[in-house]
Amino acid sequence: MTTTEVGAKAVRPPAAAGETARAGRARARRRLRYAPAIGAGVGMVVVWHLIVTGFEIPTYIAPSPWQVLVVFANQGDILWINFLPTLLEAVCGFALGNTIAVLLAVWFVHSGVAERAFYPIAVFINTIPIIAIAPILVLMLGNGYEPKIVIAALICFFPTLVNMVRGLKAVSPQMLELMRVLSANDREVLFKIRLQSSLPFLFAALKIASTTCVIGAIVGEWIGSNYGLGSLIIEATYNFRAPLLYATVILGAGLAVAFFVITSLVERHVLKWKPGEVF
Repeated sequence: MTTTEVGAKAVRPPAAAGETARAGRARARRRLRYAPAIGAGVGMVVVWHLIVTGFEIPTYIAPSPWQVLVVFANQGDILWINFLPTLLEAVCGFALGNTIAVLLAVWFVHSGVAERAFYPIAVFINTIPIIAIAPILVLMLGNGYEPKIVIAALICFFPTLVNMVRGLKAVSPQMLELMRVLSANDREVLFKIRLQSSLPFLFAALKIASTTCVIGAIVGEWIGSNYGLGSLIIEATYNFRAPLLYATVILGAGLAVAFFVITSLVERHVLKWKPGEVF
């Protein structure tokens, strides 16, 4: 073994140790980034407990955090049975609404006549309160999964459509001129330029839709349904089962937060050049 090889081997351990230290510091910074949110959550729970116990609020009005935790432990099977339909409806509605919105946005960008004809109709549908559309869909589609999925899709549809149309059009004229000089057709411009420029706009809309799809599913379950978190909320409200009501609401909120975090992680993986955000 030469002297150069021995020297190289002697240098490697400090470099590896430095990389390990940098990785450790990076992990520590990531943990500290979530510390304010965790602290705020714990503080809200403490304040909730102090208010309920300090003012001696009856359980049927506002239970304590411990009573809600007991519901998760003792009635977890009921929560789980009603959680699964809402999860299915929210996921299917999210996929359906956003897929249709993206396809329509692509059509609008390539056809000005289609945009002028159908964009106002989409705006008009969006102005109708979702709680007013829900009974109509239940009458048309029945009490199964279909109306809940459509309601979740409708509530996701418009933000994605607006953002996607804007994103597909957010291409510099110089870039479009360059593609024309290179004899690129509309399909090549779409996949190589327009879709790339629209991704930040698309994920901004998807993060909104990831939470509103859960709202749409729950609202749909309020109208003529015997299952799901929305139905369980109605049942717990009318029977003054406040701990179960709070547990159901927390579970629904947790589902929406999980969707948001997953969408943000996918965004971080796809848009690696974009600056980091909270998630």
